[in-house]
Amino acid sequence: MERWFLMLAALVLLAAGIGMRTPTPSDEPRFALVAHQMAASGNWLIPHRGTDWYSDKPPLFMAAQAASHALTGEWRIAFLLPSLLASLGTLWLVYDLGRRLWGHRAGLWSALALLCTVQFVFQAKRGQIDPTVTFFVTAANVGILRHLLLGPDRRALWLGCFAAGLGVITKGVGVLAFLMVLPWWFARTYRWQGLSGDSGGVATWLGGALAFAAALALWLVPLAMYVHTHDSPEARAYINDIFVNQTVHRYVHPWNSFQPPWFYLEVIFTSWLPLSLALPWLLPAWRQALRERDARVLLPLAWAVLLIVFFSLTRAKRDVYIMPALPLFALCAGPWLHDILQRRRAQWVALGFVLLLALPLIALGVQALVHPSAWMLRFAEARQLGAQAASLWRAFVAMGAWMLACAAVFRLRRAGAGMLAAMAGVWLVWGLWVAPLLARASSQEPLVQRVQQVVGSGQLALVAWKEELPLAFHRKVIDFGFVTPWHEQLADAIRWQEQSPGDRWVLILADVMAPCIDKAATLDMGVTSGRDWRLYRLDAVAPACRGGVVPAGDVDDWGGIDRRR
Repeated sequence: MERWFLMLAALVLLAAGIGMRTPTPSDEPRFALVAHQMAASGNWLIPHRGTDWYSDKPPLFMAAQAASHALTGEWRIAFLLPSLLASLGTLWLVYDLGRRLWGHRAGLWSALALLCTVQFVFQAKRGQIDPTVTFFVTAANVGILRHLLLGPDRRALWLGCFAAGLGVITKGVGVLAFLMVLPWWFARTYRWQGLSGDSGGVATWLGGALAFAAALALWLVPLAMYVHTHDSPEARAYINDIFVNQTVHRYVHPWNSFQPPWFYLEVIFTSWLPLSLALPWLLPAWRQALRERDARVLLPLAWAVLLIVFFSLTRAKRDVYIMPALPLFALCAGPWLHDILQRRRAQWVALGFVLLLALPLIALGVQALVHPSAWMLRFAEARQLGAQAASLWRAFVAMGAWMLACAAVFRLRRAGAGMLAAMAGVWLVWGLWVAPLLARASSQEPLVQRVQQVVGSGQLALVAWKEELPLAFHRKVIDFGFVTPWHEQLADAIRWQEQSPGDRWVLILADVMAPCIDKAATLDMGVTSGRDWRLYRLDAVAPACRGGVVPAGDVDDWGGIDRRR
């Protein structure tokens, strides 16, 4: 019964707020827009972002969002449903493997450790690709570990290899699950305890390779057939970008998200809270287990370290890159967490963590409600909160008050349970209150309504757009590419307007207008997501720019895309 109660509690916690908000930047609108276009066009093989082929990621995650819409009929649910299901699946896999390795109680603690971690819950509530990738990589690890530690279990191995392939066609990193072979080879060479007596012969591992290839073939074979029959410069550019630029080039010569080599240590000590607070006790326990040559600890822990090292070697780093290591980190913590939380110092740390979050939240919320400082006002203005700012500050007070109540009720002796309850309350408030509030405040809907009132039945095009903008319109909009430089988009827009000047409008980022668009002849559509938007017809275009003669402006971008490839 305990495992089912755990999953029910996880469902309530992770699903809180689903269906109550629209996608919010930075990544959610991009994936949601691609999924929208998949569903509308019926082309689920080649993702599109506007008129461009979308080659940043393979299509599996966006296809899952489109399939979720086909099942639910509601995009507010569909764009979050894959993350929810993947996160629940990851929790179950961690519990099940912990149960098989150390027993039911250790499995529960492993899953609870994962469920209370900031990065895991935050990403589970986002419509981003990382929870799905984490699920596939965890499924691959679990299958391989069940074979190497509890086997022989060829079916588990082959399913794990198949999951690794699905991880590849989701984001590309699924192949890293096979790094597990390195600590296994070490443990086997030096005769560590806990390894399966039979790891299988050539036929077993050949079956795993075929399962991995079968998962890849689900995408690569139809893609190869499509590109062969629809050969074009766009198709060749798509193949080169997704297989070379977005993988090898992005790792070896990245163009953004630069961070120092120790960046992931910061992520572990912040985004993996509160689990990372147990490290002073976990490290000695792990050291003792490794001294005893326990392969049950070596294999998952070494794999997590190898993954972190792999992503530390490149200059481009984001906190979510090491998220697939978190489930195995929690798995290795499970057998010791109960005993750790019986120690007085650990209890003080857990209680202190709750208080150190609760008191600033209350102080911040009360000050913002009574006498907001300048930075609080700037914070609210930057997020377009307006009159809704008071609701956000009240949410902070509510979260802080809940955490204080948990500290008072559970006290020191049950500080671990108090910390779990406190974090659960915070995430419920976040999902049901804060996230929908921030989404409403930054919504593109007011701008869309203003544009629609002016344009009426006319045609509308976008220049220098971001993904959340076409996603908000309930009508067809024209675009001239996303990765196309902005001055080239404007040139195409001018030529497009010249074909029918009377009923063709362009919505443009104000910073891009000079020197071709007369600001006085445009209509101010307001500010959304920190961007000033203007609406104009052809009569606002300077004579020198007619025919699409647009010089490169001082402000130009390509959506963060590397133009050196």
